[in-house]
Amino acid sequence: MYEVELTDPAVIRDPFTAYRHAREAARVVRLKVPGMPMWALTGHGDARAMLTDPRFAITSSSFVGIPGVPAGYDEYLRTMSELDGPDHLRLRRLAAPAFTARRAQDFRADVEPVVAKLLAALPPAPDLLRDFAKPLPMHVICELVGIPAGERPAWVEWGAIVADFDAPRLGGAIPGIVESARSIVAARPRTGLLADLVAAEDRLTDTELVTLVWHLVLAGQTPANLIANAVAELWARPDALAALRADPSLLPGAVDELMRWCGPQLLTVPRHATEDVDLFGTAVKAGEPVTVAIAAANRDPRAFPDPDDFDMTRGAATHLGFGHGPHFCLGAAHARVQTEVALSALLARGLTLAADPVELRAPDPGTWRLTALPVRLGG
Repeated sequence: MYEVELTDPAVIRDPFTAYRHAREAARVVRLKVPGMPMWALTGHGDARAMLTDPRFAITSSSFVGIPGVPAGYDEYLRTMSELDGPDHLRLRRLAAPAFTARRAQDFRADVEPVVAKLLAALPPAPDLLRDFAKPLPMHVICELVGIPAGERPAWVEWGAIVADFDAPRLGGAIPGIVESARSIVAARPRTGLLADLVAAEDRLTDTELVTLVWHLVLAGQTPANLIANAVAELWARPDALAALRADPSLLPGAVDELMRWCGPQLLTVPRHATEDVDLFGTAVKAGEPVTVAIAAANRDPRAFPDPDDFDMTRGAATHLGFGHGPHFCLGAAHARVQTEVALSALLARGLTLAADPVELRAPDPGTWRLTALPVRLGG
């Protein structure tokens, strides 16, 4: 049995090499995770099969809430992403109309002024992660959902906590998040996604409605780390920068390739076997967690020719950076548009990296993200 020790500094420093070795060794490997070892699929095709297999469910009796949540708020932690089957499908169908690819493209005109405003407010020596990439998704999702202007500063702060994967701070923030969501719902907004959800409240319990509101807002943080990773990658590749500036039509393909190449998620949310399963030759017992090593599957040569080459023209839309199957990221189209708009604006704004991103990586075996991204303007 091939094992990957997630606390190994070599794995944290270069997960792509570690997972390439894992993929070459076995279709299913064992991840050594303190307190919760799990199985991991390494191949692209196998991963897609498992993510659509009803024998593997996100819902599990071993569900553990966010640490530090005060009593009385636990009922708001079972979000759509922790549900399977009819309950998940019902909630997803209520929210899905606002997140179609067409709606995302229509929303581009609303994203562009937000991007311009944030860039105009950059300090002389900006940290592009702190000053731009982190606040952008929250400002955009607040606009999309219909969060009142007076509530947005608090949501921007909560969004930064989510983008940092800071679970202890999130636990302490949950009461404020829930109470704000309650007050917004009670105000019966007439615009944005909230107006649609409130109109459908006869199909939702009060707890479901409040939970869906805060989850949709805070779940929209993917572009924060994707944009930062994209800048770190592109600005180290002068040829790629020149190609994008010469031909902006390459941007959509570039965003998918960036998501394949350096997307922020290294592992999917674990699924749990609902019964004993023979998983491509590995005996998985009922209740055991199984994840997908995205860093391995997204560089599988059976799915992507020359996978270790960065190629903005390859057409990498089948990557697993946004997941696959029933839990495919609802906001994927919006994340793509935000990233395109952000990169387009940054390409037109002279800047250079002020530090080596390699030295600024978070020591997190589950995500590929930066702790900061200092840049120089005018370069």
